[in-house]
Amino acid sequence: MATASVIPSYNRVEPGSNHLTAATYPATGVISSVDASAVATGWVDGFNRALSGQDPSAVKQLFLQGSCWRDQLGLSWDYHSLYGPDKIVSFLKSTPNGSRVISIDVDSSNATRKPSIAAVDFQGKVNGVASFLTVKTDVGRGRGLVRLLPDTQDNNKWKAFTLFTAMHELKGYEETIGSNRPHGVDHGDHPGRKNWQERRIATENYEGELEPTVLILGAGQGGLTAAARLHQLKVPTLIIDKNPRVGDNWRNRYHQLVLHDPVWYDHLPYVPFPSHWPIFTPKDKLAEWFESYARLLELNVWNSTTLTDAKWDDEKREWTVTLIRKKASGEEETRVLHPRHVIQATGHSGEMKMPSIKGMDSFKGDRLCHSSQFRGADKIPKGRTKRAIVVGCCNSGHDIAQDFYEHGYDVTIVQRSSTYVMSSKDGLGVLLGGLYEEGGPETEDADLMFMSIPNAMLKRMHRDATAEISRRDETLLKGLEKAGFKLDDGPDHAGFFMKYFQRGGGYYIDVGCSQLIIDGKIKIKQGQEIEEVKPNGVLFADGEILEADEIIFATGYENMRGTARKIFGDGLAERVKDVWGFDQEGELRTMWRRTGHPGFWFFGGNLALCRYYSRMLALQIKAMEEGIMKYEDP
Repeated sequence: MATASVIPSYNRVEPGSNHLTAATYPATGVISSVDASAVATGWVDGFNRALSGQDPSAVKQLFLQGSCWRDQLGLSWDYHSLYGPDKIVSFLKSTPNGSRVISIDVDSSNATRKPSIAAVDFQGKVNGVASFLTVKTDVGRGRGLVRLLPDTQDNNKWKAFTLFTAMHELKGYEETIGSNRPHGVDHGDHPGRKNWQERRIATENYEGELEPTVLILGAGQGGLTAAARLHQLKVPTLIIDKNPRVGDNWRNRYHQLVLHDPVWYDHLPYVPFPSHWPIFTPKDKLAEWFESYARLLELNVWNSTTLTDAKWDDEKREWTVTLIRKKASGEEETRVLHPRHVIQATGHSGEMKMPSIKGMDSFKGDRLCHSSQFRGADKIPKGRTKRAIVVGCCNSGHDIAQDFYEHGYDVTIVQRSSTYVMSSKDGLGVLLGGLYEEGGPETEDADLMFMSIPNAMLKRMHRDATAEISRRDETLLKGLEKAGFKLDDGPDHAGFFMKYFQRGGGYYIDVGCSQLIIDGKIKIKQGQEIEEVKPNGVLFADGEILEADEIIFATGYENMRGTARKIFGDGLAERVKDVWGFDQEGELRTMWRRTGHPGFWFFGGNLALCRYYSRMLALQIKAMEEGIMKYEDP
């Protein structure tokens, strides 16, 4: 009988999602000298003629084989990556009125955006012309980016290798920023008028007949950025959070937590971090920033508030939600509200994934918990030794193991499969360099450049980037292997980002713990599952018993859909789709887009993803509220 092949852990995907195949680069000629502006303008002119003539066959001639048009809310009210000219033409023919993108223009408004000779690969071997674009759709305006290469199979005509279009604003419903900012005062004679503070209190508390159009669950980066975007589009929004203060979702995490992403990658919309901000943000400092951010942007947040009941009316297209709010005075009030949209922003990960292992209830040590419940290592009394076991080898597991070591514990970290490891300095420098760094492009331009790379092409680029990171980290990686730590290089050798997008974990950005493992200061137990938790330790499948005073399970989180089931019940959970991992086109599933249940949205991700996709989510909701879009629209 044939034995079914076992998928290595580094190639596993979220259940129901797709394994993304890396793109390939076309064969191109050598570019010695070219007028980048003329090339970009010529292609854009041809593209606009094809669109205005509603001629899909003419559009087809403008794209290379193996090319991709990636779109966000421009061609449709969804996210698409259309690979190859045939798929692009097929999509355009399937829409009732042809392309919703009406025209594009070359954007030369700054040095970063203007047409230039640029590489489309990581190594700089495949060069072409790149240009930022402005985009006009039937209902809005946006931005884009095109990368052009000469087609060696068609007389070196310049054709698109990647085209990216994204809607950024709705015509007539622009954000209240810049020249559209609020006046702040209504001069003249207005007896009995309220001042700003009085109006603010009334709005924040939804006094009288005021009702939020959108209710957001969770005041982390997802909830705050979504609310900030909706506020600028004049969509009444209320955030609720069970914690007493904004930022507590970070304050309450383990003691030594510091963000692994650099400051340039982590800016929030409208209010970037100041120039003196540290490169890596401590969790309590981030919590303070979140609290200030909510006040500065006049976001309506009810802390110490829980949702006790939620019912959706399919006919009215609105929710009836019951909230219990504990006020600063200690008084509790019950409020019934009727939002038309609910955003679950409780974190891109769902409920904690805590294994059920024989004997857990019999453990007699000081602590056994999930990493989300770990607040920090204890101070060991003088003359006493404490032993800790950390199960799990991703960012949290390493950080917690290092915290234990620095407090004098004897620490073992349990690695059951393999982990992708890169150093913070070299790994992030390679992956984010040129985009998110000191003196780099404006954040919105950096975001556009990053998002303009379809994920299949990003995977191909990151194969080379991962090889370069491994070369720079060679000493570190060899030391880990010698210590018995099992390494991988991500899905199909594509490293960190692909592991994050494909399964949401399985990596460690090294900030010091790897050297402790190499030096033997933190021990490794590799490749063995736990058979049983003993009263004073852990029994592994190979028969070894490790004694422990504390056991921490850094074993990750469930899908957000599980959290939705817990909060809203089976009816909603059965209508929504699974979250995260790639769909058939290589876009992330269900997050920041329609979920399958009208009036219900999932929102999460790291700070950078929340910064970017908060706009996209807010535009969809605003379009529905203004009658521009229906939930059922393609």
